[in-house]
Amino acid sequence: MNLLWDGADSAGTVLVLAHGAGADMNHEYMTYFAQALGSDDLAVCRFNFRYTDERRRTPDKQPVLETTYNEIVEQVRAERSPEKLVLGGKSMGGRIASHIVSEGTAVNGLVYLGYPLHPPGRPDRIRDAHLQKIKRPQLFVEGTRDPFCPLDTLADVIGKRRLKADVVVIKDGDHSLKVRKSSGRTTHQAWDEAIAAIATWIDRIK
Repeated sequence: MNLLWDGADSAGTVLVLAHGAGADMNHEYMTYFAQALGSDDLAVCRFNFRYTDERRRTPDKQPVLETTYNEIVEQVRAERSPEKLVLGGKSMGGRIASHIVSEGTAVNGLVYLGYPLHPPGRPDRIRDAHLQKIKRPQLFVEGTRDPFCPLDTLADVIGKRRLKADVVVIKDGDHSLKVRKSSGRTTHQAWDEAIAAIATWIDRIK
């Protein structure tokens, strides 16, 4: 499958970022995060799920999404042999990463950008049971206005499931970490806050 890389080819750490349900790897959000995070020490890999490449709007079924993500992990390992491998993604992409790791895919950590704790309009359906199977560090990057991941609900999940997790809160951020003018900063400034926190966290984990 086609991979899009940012950062040095020789970087010892690789972060794989999967896109959300309504976008692809070239979306402004994905491009901004990947290019800003890519460095001499950290290579960022983006890819498209099959339905996106096939120009379909509806995401594949979860088993197909998981299979695709696992194929990407195998490809990344074959191409780069990273010393440290971190998986994650935007919304759905991060959720699929969490599922494959809960089922045994070996990584050093997970980064979630707007984790969808429940489906749209269904706050009664919290999708968290599999998270407790993950023994590696997890980073949740969440906006205070994200309707799919209320911060109090996330705190309850982390406590109940005893997750090894950190949370980065982007004040006034929505599901895509976009902020309003009333926040006193631009969306790109808010994204930069998230990017700095992610880079620091990845550098810290083993």
